[in-house]
Amino acid sequence: MTRWFTDTIVDNGRLPLFFLMLAFLLTFLFIRISTRMIRAEVSWWPGNVTPGGLHIHHVVFGLVTMLVSGLLLVALAAHETPVLNCVLATFFGIGSALVLDEFALVLHLRDVYWAEEGRSSIDAVMVAFAISMLFLLGIHPLGLAHDFDEYTDDGAIATLMASIAGLIVQYGLAVLTLLKGKFWTGFLGLFFPILLIVGAIRLSRPTAPWSRWRYQPGSPKLAKATAREARYREPVIRAKIAAQEFVSGRFTPRVPGTGPDET
Repeated sequence: MTRWFTDTIVDNGRLPLFFLMLAFLLTFLFIRISTRMIRAEVSWWPGNVTPGGLHIHHVVFGLVTMLVSGLLLVALAAHETPVLNCVLATFFGIGSALVLDEFALVLHLRDVYWAEEGRSSIDAVMVAFAISMLFLLGIHPLGLAHDFDEYTDDGAIATLMASIAGLIVQYGLAVLTLLKGKFWTGFLGLFFPILLIVGAIRLSRPTAPWSRWRYQPGSPKLAKATAREARYREPVIRAKIAAQEFVSGRFTPRVPGTGPDET
C-alpha cells in the first residue's frame, strides 16, 4: 500500500490533491455532524455563529477560506514548495466542503438545508468528491486525457483536426446522454467514454427533455421508458435518498413561516 501511494500519488505530484480531498471529506463529515448535533439541541462546538444576532452560515467561512487559499495557491505555490502546496490545498479543500455543503442555499437563494431541496448539496458534494478521486488516480476527463499527444508528437494539422473531431463527437454524445436525463452516465462518461455510447443509445428517462421532444404521448418508447423508470430507476433513487439522509440527517418538508434549524 505504501509503495502504491508513493508511486501513484507522491511521485506523480498529486500529494496536494490528496490533502485537498482528505480535508474536503473530513470537513464535510465534521460539519454534517455539527449541524445534526445543533438540530438535536445537543451542546456542541462550535455551534451556531450568531454575532449580534446575525446568523452567519458556514458557506461564508468556506468562501473566505477558498478565496484566500486559492489566491495563495496561484501566487505562491510552485514545484519547489511541496509543503506549502499541501497546506494551501488542505485549506482549499476545507473551504470547498463548507461551500458545497450549502450548495442548495446558493442555488435556491433561501435556507433549504433541511428541506427536500437540500439534497442537492449532497449531490454536489458527491460529484466534487468523485472528481477529486478520479484526478487523484490519474483519470482525466475528455480534452485533458492525453487527447492531443499524437499531435504533440508529429505536429501534423491532420492529426490535430482528427483529435478535435474526436472530442466533438464525444462531447456530443455527452450532451445527448444528459438530455436523456442520465446525469451520472454522462458525468462518468467524460472520464470513461464508452459509457457515453451506452447512454446515447439507450432510452431516455420519461421526464427528460429528450423524451418530451422525441417520444409522443402513448408511444411504445414512452411506455417502455416509463416502465423502466419504475422498475430500475425508482428503487435506485430511494436507496440514494436513504444514503443521503444517513449521512446528512433526515430532510423534512418546509413549513411556511418557520425559521431555519441551522445552516
